[in-house]
Amino acid sequence: MRVTFATQAAPGRANEDFVAATPDAAVLLDGAGTPPGSDSGCSHGVAWYSRTLGSTLIASISQSAGPLPELLAEAIKTVSSLHDDTCDLAHPGSPSATVILLRRRDDLIEWLVLADSVLVLDVIDAPEPTVICDDREAQAGARYRAEMDALDSGSDAHASAHRRYVETLRSYRNRDGGFWVAATDPLAADQALTGTMPADRVRAAALLSDGASRLVDRFHLATWREALDTLDQHGPADLISQVRTAEHSDPHGERWPRGKTYDDATAAHLSFTSPE
Repeated sequence: MRVTFATQAAPGRANEDFVAATPDAAVLLDGAGTPPGSDSGCSHGVAWYSRTLGSTLIASISQSAGPLPELLAEAIKTVSSLHDDTCDLAHPGSPSATVILLRRRDDLIEWLVLADSVLVLDVIDAPEPTVICDDREAQAGARYRAEMDALDSGSDAHASAHRRYVETLRSYRNRDGGFWVAATDPLAADQALTGTMPADRVRAAALLSDGASRLVDRFHLATWREALDTLDQHGPADLISQVRTAEHSDPHGERWPRGKTYDDATAAHLSFTSPE
């Protein structure tokens, strides 16, 4: 397996994404940022959470052949134990993150996707890539976006609307009828999307935080096939550069209304076939 990846923070902010790989596995997390003026109950912050959970997961997936949901549940419990005596883990804004786990084991590719980061599989002889994304947060949030999306995304009014939007969605987090993310409840791992595919059917895979996938699923400036080709031919940094170009071209969210004008962007490309 050949792995390349790149990650870039949104301008002026700490990077809350995490990406790592072993010879047989990859892990990507996208920390759910806390808007300015909103409390999280945690003194460590989102970047700490995503890096600590990600590091725990990459160690676990290297050492255990157990089911991916089990590994995620144990990792959530481990990270919670590291700050349950200093932070309010019952706070609805406690740090959280999306998770993608991908592992090649024996003759199978196994994956787990929790929340809205995107896994794209380049399947041999398939007309289109297979795209796995958990869109339950987007479904829950759709009814609350109108005010935020109507405002100039560089304005104070937009920042206030975004904070209200995020705080409203907290009541839907990690419950039936809402959406699920890695936070403090290990049961969230059971709600992840999981699957397997014969390894000889998969040419490559892309793991994308939503800050990187927005080139396709929000900006519609590329197809998933074109994104895979960019990753393969030019590398993850080029894909992220295209995202930044698009964001800079629309600083007020007039063409593409969005909560964050700029977002942390992370992309990993895994190739399972030998280069010619």
